[in-house]
Formats: sequence, C-alpha cells, structure tokens
Amino acid sequence: MGALFSMCAVMGTWCVCASVASVFSACCGNDKASTVAPGATSGRRRSVLLLVLSVAVAFGFQYGVAPELYNSTVAPSYLVDAWSSGCEDYATDELRERCAGHAGAYRAAGTATVFFLAAAIAAACKPTANRDAWPAKYFLFLVACAATIFIPNDPLFSKIYLYIAMIGAIIFVLFQQLILIDVAYNWNESWVAKANALEEEKPGTGRKWLGALLACCLFLLIGSIVAWVIMYVYFTGCPDNEAFITITVVMSVLVTVAQLSGEEASLLTTCIVIAYATFLCFTAVSKNPDGECNPKLGEDNVLGIVLGIGFTFLSLAWTGWSFTAESRVQGRGSRGPVSLHESHPDASEENRVTGVVMNSSNYQSTQDDTEDVDHDLPADAEEENVNSKSFGNSWKLNVILALVCCFYAMALTNWGSIDSGADSANPDTGKASMWMIIAGEWVVLTLYLWTLVAPRLFPDRDFS
Repeated sequence: MGALFSMCAVMGTWCVCASVASVFSACCGNDKASTVAPGATSGRRRSVLLLVLSVAVAFGFQYGVAPELYNSTVAPSYLVDAWSSGCEDYATDELRERCAGHAGAYRAAGTATVFFLAAAIAAACKPTANRDAWPAKYFLFLVACAATIFIPNDPLFSKIYLYIAMIGAIIFVLFQQLILIDVAYNWNESWVAKANALEEEKPGTGRKWLGALLACCLFLLIGSIVAWVIMYVYFTGCPDNEAFITITVVMSVLVTVAQLSGEEASLLTTCIVIAYATFLCFTAVSKNPDGECNPKLGEDNVLGIVLGIGFTFLSLAWTGWSFTAESRVQGRGSRGPVSLHESHPDASEENRVTGVVMNSSNYQSTQDDTEDVDHDLPADAEEENVNSKSFGNSWKLNVILALVCCFYAMALTNWGSIDSGADSANPDTGKASMWMIIAGEWVVLTLYLWTLVAPRLFPDRDFS
C-alpha cells in the first residue's frame, strides 16, 4: 500500500512539474521560429503576464513593504527615509503610511510603464523584439523593481510619475469609452450583415440573426433596469449615489429616445451603451467610501483583504488582456471587416447592408482593398505583403499596456489622493476613483448621444 501511495505521489509530482514547465515555456519562451513574421499582438501573453506580475509587485510594495519599513525599528535608516520622503507634511501616522504605500505602488507601475514604452520603441525598430528573450526581460524587470526600493519617493515617484500616470490613465479612460462605442456599432453591423447575407441565399433564413439581435436587446435593457432598481434599493442614502443613479437613468432614457426618433443607429447599439453606462454607475457607487450608502465595502480583516485584493487583481489582469486583443491593437473594433462579397461575389449593390448599419463604408472599403490585391503574386510574396502590414502595429500592444500601467497605478492609489485613500480590504475605493469612473460614464453617454444628434444638426457633413 505504501508503495502504491509513493507511486501516485511521484506521478502527481511529475504531472504538476510538467504542467508548470509547459506554462512557463508558453509564457516565457518563443513559440514561433525566427523566420515567421510577427503579428500585431506578438508576445501578448508574455506582455500581459509581465503586467500581472507588476500588479502583484505593486500590491506587495503598497501593503507589505511600505508598512513594514514605515513601522520598522531595525530597517536601515536610508530605506526608511527613502520610503518616507515626500510624506512628512501629512498630519497623522496613518496618512504618512498611506503616502508611503502609494509610492510603493508607483515604483512597480512606473517600472512597468518604462519597460513597455521601451518595448514599444524596440518593436517599432525591430518587429520581432516583442517575442524574443522573455526570460531575460522578466529578470531585468524584477531587478529594476528591486532597485527602486532604494530610490526616494520624492520627486521621482510622488510627483513626476504621479502626474505622468494621471495623464496616461485619463487617456486610457477616454480610449475605453471610444472602444465601447465602436464595439457597439460594429456588433450591430456584423449581425445585420450576416442576416442579410443569409436572406440572399434563402429568404427567411436570416431571421435567426435578427431574433438573436432582439434577444440581446431585451436582455441588456431588462438587466439595466434591474440594476437601476438594485442600486436604488441598496446604494442610496447619500446625495452622491442618488445623483449618479438618477443621472444614469435620465441619460439612458434620453439616448434611447434620440435613437428611436432617427435612423443614425440601432436599438442594439443603444442597449449596449446603456448596459455599459449602468455597469460604470454601479462601479462608481460601489467605490463610495461612505459606508452608509455602500454595503459593498469589505471589512478590514483577513477575508476582506483577500477578497478585495483578489477582485482588484483579477479585474486589472482582465483589463490588460482584453484591451490588447488583436482587433483593438489594429484598430478594427470588436471584429474584422465583413464583406458580403467574400461569400457572394455576385451580390448586387442594392442587396448590401444599409439603414440600421452604421459606417457602411467599411464594407465598401473591404471590397476595394480586396480588389487592390494582386492575385497574380506568388503565395510567398502575397503572404509577405499581408504580414508587413502588421509589422507597424506590434508596438501598439506595448503602448496600450503602458497606459494600463498608468491606469492601475491610479486605481490602486485613488488617483493619488492620500486623505481619502483606500485600505487593504478595499484597494480601489475612494472619492477620486468614484468621480473618475462616473465621469467616464458621462463621457460615453455624451459621445454616443453626439453620434445620434450630430448628423441631424449638421446634415451637410459626413459623420460616417
């Protein structure tokens, strides 16, 4: 029996080690030969893994190293002074310790920001640089993070990088809103185009796509209404939350009326924007540090700390992964261009998708681009021509990740606010974060409303 258990233990250990080795090989190694041309998202998994690593280091510096150094009586005086510099003007020990913790997060985020910007320059000069030498890159990143421990907070982290991160985070927030509106329009375009393509093959077969479109509209709209009711029930009791929820409802009704009264967009696009705005509103009210109107605040105990840090960690990792998808790096929205002529070369002009589908020029440009390709070229030459178009996009992956680093630096430090900062159980809670998120919601609703009313206000201009 003992031999059987020993054999099972050895086999289990071998499986675990093999799995870990496989994961590290996929994340750290180069999975393509040097002769294979890089795409727009070459090195994406490894880059996002480094982003996740930097978030983990930021948490460690903010809630581990900073409190230990600040309260330590045995640590070298130089380290204590370095992590306390720039924090002397705060009135209480709690605020000074929080200031040191924020600077710890800036150390990791700043190192990652510099790394990704350097990687972007390298990828612009040499496209294959983004998928080479990743073990060395991880090692150098960790060494750089360790070196920042000995650098004083002031002025590099608590002033210079703080303002750089604010600007980068604002750019990223605006980028989020533009991406969302583009995704909403493109989703509607794609499904209507598929419905029309099936109708051309056999009348009546396209109804399933239109039915799916209508079902998504109902799901998103009903879900938003339910969320409004939940927020009114559980997150009211203070003026800020009540105003945020009411403005969200009013603006959602306003964009719906504007869309239904014209032909500039579709109901699906409107429902997507409303659902996203509702999500942002819930996120904003759940970041309100006032416990009277925020039942979501976690307790400052072991479970609350684990849940708070874990949720924030996963959400930041998902942000980095989702915003580096190839369709977004190459600026195509949520999908690639759809051309009905690919499957229906004889389709007539009048059968092309129009009306509720916005930016129909995208379909025309796809056809034109296809016609511009010289089909008489050899296969290797044509492949080289296609791959060369993605060479110039590989650096964008790193620029986006640099902006994500700026964003998470602000998210973890309540946009640099010390007096109303978060604790380890609620790492991203605070007045500043709350106002930035609700401002992002108002931006996306205002931008979408502008896409609806602008063609009516200026009919002589082309808004496609």
